[in-house]
Amino acid sequence: MDSEGISVAIAADVAELDRANLEQPTGPTVRGTQSTPPNAKGEGPGDQDTNGHDANGQDAGGQEASGQKVSGIEALTGLVAEDLKSVNHLIVKHMDSPVALIPQLAGHIVAAGGKRLRPMLTLAAAQLCGYEGERHLGLAACVEFIHTATLLHDDVVDDSDLRRGLATANAVWGNKASVLVGDFLFSRAFQLMVADGSLDVLRVLSNASAVI
Repeated sequence: MDSEGISVAIAADVAELDRANLEQPTGPTVRGTQSTPPNAKGEGPGDQDTNGHDANGQDAGGQEASGQKVSGIEALTGLVAEDLKSVNHLIVKHMDSPVALIPQLAGHIVAAGGKRLRPMLTLAAAQLCGYEGERHLGLAACVEFIHTATLLHDDVVDDSDLRRGLATANAVWGNKASVLVGDFLFSRAFQLMVADGSLDVLRVLSNASAVI
């Protein structure tokens, strides 16, 4: 799989986030002690219409008027969507190598799917802290590389043949290739850590990698 194929796989993977099975329905609207401005119909956020829906189109259980529940993963995806695109570009860029097997094998595990939960949490944490730079993008890619490397190594250790319904990398290319590409991804992760320039970041992520 070339870089273009990997990009397509990542884009499809991100699209699959909307169909993830980690639904966490939002709770009922809590009406605070202070009033909020009414909308054009004179309804506040906690007021319900004759169909039991509030001004935001949700019922008392946090369900959309269309009957669709907003899952936690969907809310998180929407929050970091733009940053996640940049992270995916970084992932493709740093998976590139003159050794053809590396992007091919790494692209295989990327194409197998995944929710990108770890980089999304990294991006969301940066927003939560009010960070406005771009360091979080490289660190989110770094976290994903560490995770992907562990998947490659785990499948070898567990002698797995399938991951997410597809053949594992070690089943296709063998254990030696999977271990070596996993090591390559770990190296890329540490390159991104060092490029960030923070010893604190390097300490935290290297300690986490040692625990993994």
